[in-house]
Amino acid sequence: MSRELAKTYDPKGLEDRLYEKWLSKKYFHAEADHDKTPFTIVIPPPNITGQLHMGHALDNTMQDILIRFKRMQGYNALWQPGTDHASIATEVKIIETLKTEGIDKHDLGREKFLERAWEWKKEYGGRIISQLKKMGSSCDWDRERFTMDEGCNRAVTEVFVKMHEKGYIYKGARMINWCPVCNTSISDAEVEYQEQAGHLWHIKYPVMNEDGTPSTTEFLTFATTRPETMLGDTAVAIHPEDERYEHLKGRSVMLPIVNRVIPVVEDTYVDREFGTGVVKITPAHDPNDFEVGKRHNLPVINIMNDNATINENGGKYCGMDRYAARKSIVEELERQGLLVKIEEYSHNVGTHDRCKTTVEPLVKEQWFVKMDELIKPAVKAVKNGEIELVPKRLEKIYFNWTDNIRDWCISRQLWWGHRIPAYYCDDCGELVVAGKVPEVCPKCGGSHFTQDPDTLDTWFSSALWPFETLGWPEQTEDLKYFYPTDVLVTGYDIIFFWVIRMIFSGYEHMGEKPFKTVLFHGLVRDSQGRKMSKSLGNGIDPLEIIEKYGADALRLTLITGNAPGNDMRFYYERVESSRNFANKVWNASRFILMNMEGREVTTPQTEALEPVDRWILSRLNTLVKDVTDNMESFELGIAVQKVYDFIWDEFCDWYIEMVKPRLYAAKSGETTDSQAESLNTALWTLKTVLIDALKLLHPYMPFITEEIFCTLQSREESIVISRWPEYSEGRSFGKEEKDIEIIKEAVRGIRNIRSEMNVAPGRRTAIFVVSENQAILDTFTEGKLFFASLAGASQVTMVNKQQGGQTMETEIARDAVSVVIAGATLYIPFAELVDVAQEIERLQKEQKRLEGELDRVNGMLSNERFLSRAPEAKIAQEREKLAKYTQMMEQVTMRLNQLR
Repeated sequence: MSRELAKTYDPKGLEDRLYEKWLSKKYFHAEADHDKTPFTIVIPPPNITGQLHMGHALDNTMQDILIRFKRMQGYNALWQPGTDHASIATEVKIIETLKTEGIDKHDLGREKFLERAWEWKKEYGGRIISQLKKMGSSCDWDRERFTMDEGCNRAVTEVFVKMHEKGYIYKGARMINWCPVCNTSISDAEVEYQEQAGHLWHIKYPVMNEDGTPSTTEFLTFATTRPETMLGDTAVAIHPEDERYEHLKGRSVMLPIVNRVIPVVEDTYVDREFGTGVVKITPAHDPNDFEVGKRHNLPVINIMNDNATINENGGKYCGMDRYAARKSIVEELERQGLLVKIEEYSHNVGTHDRCKTTVEPLVKEQWFVKMDELIKPAVKAVKNGEIELVPKRLEKIYFNWTDNIRDWCISRQLWWGHRIPAYYCDDCGELVVAGKVPEVCPKCGGSHFTQDPDTLDTWFSSALWPFETLGWPEQTEDLKYFYPTDVLVTGYDIIFFWVIRMIFSGYEHMGEKPFKTVLFHGLVRDSQGRKMSKSLGNGIDPLEIIEKYGADALRLTLITGNAPGNDMRFYYERVESSRNFANKVWNASRFILMNMEGREVTTPQTEALEPVDRWILSRLNTLVKDVTDNMESFELGIAVQKVYDFIWDEFCDWYIEMVKPRLYAAKSGETTDSQAESLNTALWTLKTVLIDALKLLHPYMPFITEEIFCTLQSREESIVISRWPEYSEGRSFGKEEKDIEIIKEAVRGIRNIRSEMNVAPGRRTAIFVVSENQAILDTFTEGKLFFASLAGASQVTMVNKQQGGQTMETEIARDAVSVVIAGATLYIPFAELVDVAQEIERLQKEQKRLEGELDRVNGMLSNERFLSRAPEAKIAQEREKLAKYTQMMEQVTMRLNQLR
């Protein structure tokens, strides 16, 4: 094992090497072991068409943090990986590839197309996995699954057949969302509503006279955003209680252009207050109109082809694109005098979330999942706390979806995907749903069948992911041991797409929840708060960040300041800051290793620990407790900030500097036994604290922590499988924590004064510590060695005011500047370096600051509302501040009087 770290931190030189080591050692692999407690996460399977983006990077970093944390805690941690076949996205990619070769999908045929699709998957499908590995993802890659592999296909088929037998899956003609570009139906969850500028066309239909002719004087006027759909109108509707149209009940109107007589129907769906209180009814092209049509037994006339051109029901507009037909129909209405007016109008338009095409509502024969019963366990589980959503506020969105759920359209007019296991008898048309091609038709005895051409919605197979990846429908040992899983990490934008569907699928097929907790994260936005997109050109490639700064820096950046469910902004400056932190950790580790070189560091007795050693061990001990609690509560951003602050501030900037005099004393020549013991204690503390700090940091920055850890010690093979630090009462040193904080406060005060007065860093001066509290003086005496080094002191003298030091303080103060801390005043005799007037000015500023603090504290403590409502601990804290600021004010006032 190497005992040295490279002079400079270079992530390129170690990340790939360490990842290969982890894979070869099988650190990420998990097998059922009933002697250990399992902890399971299933990865949200990325699309095989996917290229790693910042959303992936955040999502997988969060999962990796949790799985590494639990692995170190001793859990049998399984992170189940896999990829999604992504029906629409993949089919579009393959069609585009075929086009470059001059090949049409339909000319190629289904079987040949699927051969090309599998070839494409083999060539490109693993790309996203290799990119996740660059992030340091510690998935059990031996278990990698694919949503169309043999096991998943069997699971999907079994679920479809069983749910059809139960009546949960049915085929029927219903209103669906149709994408004319992708030529497939899509679910409600895949419709993205965008506000678009459009028009509101006000049109009038002639009322039919009693003699069967259209009136030339009486009309019904309404407004529409889609005039072309009038070709499929089968009624106009009024509210049954609308007195304005009482005389039109039971009457009819003439549908212009088509010249079809359609009835006036009464329906409470109509909003009397909106517009004229009249609505045109097109059951084939509007979901609300479809429901009105069912109530009144209206004909359903579809006027649109699958590619959004007008069909034969559109008469002379047949073959025209929907928007071209719209323009022509409006012109024709204007010629006939039936166009009342046109208004500018902005409204929400449903678009396909993948290709952004405006979706057409159409009535089509499709396969659906009946949701009214299936959704009930998913509602109950979240309401009774069996499944926890983090953050809790997202329950509102969750229940909004469940309360308004409609039957799920699961059939897609695609070739790539799980083909629906439904077969039609070629002789009599009988439908048979089965796990394989039937041998005999149950109705006519025929033996020839044709399989339904449609495939299933991608989310249908993804809904089974938590249990199909563990072997279901077989009752495998893995399924019994690792299910239900523990945490699902995902974006809040797919609550309905995936989360709800997994939950009701888990209860339906496994009889229990699929996971205990859902941890939601937000979106990664650019520095201006905009969503990253190709159209804006503001996307950031995580791989480019990794190439320049390393995976650890990217991971730390994505988690720092991150809170569950909240969006975050990405700044390059933060990545640079994360890289600088890595450099800080690296350089501090090199310093410690260099001082350990050639020395055998042994564990000291507790009594041998100096106050400063006890202080840092106690601070680390508190950190371990706090970070563990934060991580158990999924406060990953808070936890890593605490680790960051401890390493950078308390360990590197304070403790290492505090022990340097002890380290350098050993290099100055022969050492006494006492100095040798002090050196060993310092080195042991440095090593011990660094090891535990690295462990706390490891889930966030796995690569750099592994490299340093394995160089620093040999007791544990790898930080990946090392033991997570635990809080110990034996390492809680409350007195030393308070004592060292007093010294730190003094050092900060002295450094501020030296900085304000531009004192050269190398100039050392005498420092007098004056107090009437002997315990404070003892603290400075015990820490004199490092205090002198940090404060730039040539000598440190303690003066007890109660033991004859009052006169001495007066003498010292005449030619000195001072630092006031709680319980003591420090005097620095370098009046020759400063202007006394400048010192008076500084003290006056301090006096003013303290006046403000005292006013604030007194205001709070005299406020009856605060005293009656605030916790006792908060009130006690404010009273302590009052005592502290009062004493400091007295010292500052006394010092001002002396100088004047």
